[in-house]
Amino acid sequence: MKRFRFDLQQVLELREYAEREAEIELGKAVGALNLIEQHIASVAEARYHAAAERFAPENGFEKIQSYDRYILRLDQTRDKLLMDAARAELVVAEKRDLYLEASRERKILDKIKERRQEEYRKFIRAEENKELDDIAARMHRN
Repeated sequence: MKRFRFDLQQVLELREYAEREAEIELGKAVGALNLIEQHIASVAEARYHAAAERFAPENGFEKIQSYDRYILRLDQTRDKLLMDAARAELVVAEKRDLYLEASRERKILDKIKERRQEEYRKFIRAEENKELDDIAARMHRN
């Protein structure tokens, strides 16, 4: 008996490769978003500490103004990072959609392959049963 051979195996392998690539791209996009979120958290922490230290008793007017400018710069940095995070979330959503589409396309071919394998197994079982029936019929005749 000949072995099972899936005619679309190369297409399936290409789709598996495309799915892996899409998964890698999604991972990179999520990593970039996480990095931005970590930076936002560190800016928020720095702002909290600056605001807490701004009115310390030992601070003079110039030191308070310096803290005010620093807090303003942190706020601007936070706003820029929030915009970057929004853009990064859009990229993540786009990459997720591409990954899901690639995964869907691969799963379709996987199901076709499974169906064809099952059809092949049924065919092989039927052929084996025919052979066994022929052997039994020959033995019964003799």
